[in-house]
Amino acid sequence: MNNDQTTRSARRIATAIAVPLAVVAGFVMFQTLKPAPAPTPTAQATASASVAPVPTAPVPVAAIALSEREAVVCRAFLAKLPEQLRGLPRRQVTGGHEQNAAFGDPAVTLTCGGPAPTFAPTDFVYPLSGVCWHPNEAGSVWTTVDREVTIALALPGALSGEGSGQWAAALSGPVTAAVPSAQVKPSGCG
Repeated sequence: MNNDQTTRSARRIATAIAVPLAVVAGFVMFQTLKPAPAPTPTAQATASASVAPVPTAPVPVAAIALSEREAVVCRAFLAKLPEQLRGLPRRQVTGGHEQNAAFGDPAVTLTCGGPAPTFAPTDFVYPLSGVCWHPNEAGSVWTTVDREVTIALALPGALSGEGSGQWAAALSGPVTAAVPSAQVKPSGCG
């Protein structure tokens, strides 16, 4: 009997130690594996959310005459454009809905079709994400130079200049998806 009492006593002590340890271990595992809390909005995100809404008035853009081939390519290109370009929401345009687009305020505008740009053979061209772009001197207009149909991107003053090529690069995906490469490309366009 003495041996039986000792065994029961040892079991009680083991249980008294094991149960709290299991509870603590379970709590630690729960804390370790639970998902992180949702981040709180930063001051920058809050500030951007309080920016005035983008005007609903259409952006004035001229419509130029397109050949049948240009019209088909431009419609395909516009269909590939995102609803936002680098955080700027897409807006309606006054002319050429099948060939022009606009984003944000002041508006970044896109035109599809028209004459290919002319530039000196010594000018730099920028292969950005599979598309070759040529900027004007101010960096306010970027034009494709390696495509069957020309795409021109016009940036308002605050967005032009140094770093403006990021806007052109952001459009390279839709350009490659919808606008075929030209047969002849300028040097530097790979």
